Amino acid sequence: MSRVGKVPVKIAQGVKVEIKNNQVKVEGPKGKLSRELARGITAKVENGAVLVTCDANLVAHASALHGLTRTLIHNMVHGVHTGFTKELDIVGVGYRAATKGNVLTMSLGYSHPVDYELPAGITAKVENNTHLVVTGPDKILVGMVAAKIRSFKKPEPYQGKGIKYVDEKIIRKQGKAAGAK
Repeated sequence: MSRVGKVPVKIAQGVKVEIKNNQVKVEGPKGKLSRELARGITAKVENGAVLVTCDANLVAHASALHGLTRTLIHNMVHGVHTGFTKELDIVGVGYRAATKGNVLTMSLGYSHPVDYELPAGITAKVENNTHLVVTGPDKILVGMVAAKIRSFKKPEPYQGKGIKYVDEKIIRKQGKAAGAK
């Protein structure tokens, strides 16, 4: 039995959890999320909490997915109630970003602007042209969108120019010394 899997997931105020046919549906003020449970994993709502159990006798890998499934359900409940955010900084002279509707337009030193259409449920807010905040109810999708945006211009190690996470530390390399032979 997983220690993480045994912990019940408390359902926040204003969040509805419905479990039918091995499908978990969570609805709250920030949106709706659903996920299918793996074979051998069952979940039920009791006393304002979701309890996840596994039947290791039925499927061999069910015990390995017990804690993971509980964490995924916890992230769904937290996401529809509070939401998740990832913050990115754009570093470089002339590098900037702007949003128009659900399209993020970035000038990153290329000969053309980079346009990225945000997936449904994800919003991006640009502050001071160089600080980008990606928000949404789905933790996995928020992380994937932030990683995709970062991939358009990864930070380079000499001057640190590019798109980086706010808490990311870029290890800088020393440039070529003047007058070296």
